[in-house]
Amino acid sequence: MEVSSELYSEFEYETDSKPTVDPCNVVSKFSFIYPISPTVTDSDGDLVVRRKSEEKRGIIEIEHSKRTELSLVGLQVWRGALLLADWILYIREELIKRNLKILELGSGTGLTSIVASMFSDVICTDVNKGNILKLLESNINRNNLSNRYTALVTEIDFTQRDLNNEVISALPHVKTIIAADVIYDDQLTQDFVKMLDVLLAYKHIETVYIALEKRYVFTIADCDVCAPCYDFFMDCLGKLKGISVEELPINFPQYFQYERVKELVLLKIKNTK
Repeated sequence: MEVSSELYSEFEYETDSKPTVDPCNVVSKFSFIYPISPTVTDSDGDLVVRRKSEEKRGIIEIEHSKRTELSLVGLQVWRGALLLADWILYIREELIKRNLKILELGSGTGLTSIVASMFSDVICTDVNKGNILKLLESNINRNNLSNRYTALVTEIDFTQRDLNNEVISALPHVKTIIAADVIYDDQLTQDFVKMLDVLLAYKHIETVYIALEKRYVFTIADCDVCAPCYDFFMDCLGKLKGISVEELPINFPQYFQYERVKELVLLKIKNTK
């Protein structure tokens, strides 16, 4: 069964640019507004208000698939990635001030990692399957938004407990983990949570941000509409020791163009080990 992201029907992202990894792919442009800098006042102490015409805009160009099998949805762009990208733009000052290195799990096409690399060194990871790592690296090279920070592409396979040497070498400098749109299959969810447990054994890793979209279905077992993948994920998280989980409000500013539906969720997990 093939699936397609709802994003593609919401706005016209697709361009005439040519894909470089797979000729069947498309290239889309995701525009965003750069956040307003910290409050600025003029010589009289009055607040300087930026006019709409003075807004600085940026563009991230992403090569991706339009339809894939469920096992390769990382080759597409989903709403959760844009929500998480918005969050990173919102907390950018904290990232810069604290010089936080970020590890992204399930980076997929790399959109969120690209945004994070504007403010921090990033380790972008995914499973080495279906050209995902090749596509991830290509998109990062396509969008060189910062000369200050680096983005390392390497593999983390949720089904394997052993981490490769690149990840092990980088982990001592990581304090924040991010992930978007990785909750859609119960077995993968179990593997993802187990990998989180492995990574959070590194006590200096403080926080995990996870963005996802609740997908509601009618189940005969419950005779009701529910979000089984989300519910299963929360059950798995509830079994982990040494963490606290908080659902963050998603009313922070929106910098990217997409429909921020009420089903979108942003979780903050704190490492209390």
